[in-house]
Amino acid sequence: MGSLQFWRKLEDVGVFLVALHSFLIGIMLVFTTQWVLDFAGFNVPCTFFPRQSGAFHIILAAGYFLEYRAYQTIRLMLLAKATAVVFLLIMSPWKEAWSVPFSGVFDGLMLVGMALIHRMAKRDAGGLTANTD
Repeated sequence: MGSLQFWRKLEDVGVFLVALHSFLIGIMLVFTTQWVLDFAGFNVPCTFFPRQSGAFHIILAAGYFLEYRAYQTIRLMLLAKATAVVFLLIMSPWKEAWSVPFSGVFDGLMLVGMALIHRMAKRDAGGLTANTD
């Protein structure tokens, strides 16, 4: 279905974009906390925990990028995105801000997309075994 070079390049771009997305969300949560909360539809009196969430987004973004560059794996990304999907879509999204179910679906799309791209890159490299990440 494509050459290794194509899937590796697509995976490189995908990891960069997912990491960039998490990094920018983190920066926005840390430095423009109240604006982000208002835009996302939250009425939160204390901004400490949303800022802490921003710091964790930045750490995850760095983890995605560093793991991929060092090992060509995306385990942290897949684990984080799967956790986010379950957490966001089980949180009674119809009772929360509009951004909760939207984020759950968007994280799910990133999860599925990156898992498929990674699988194709591994397959074309001849590395698809029972113990793939």
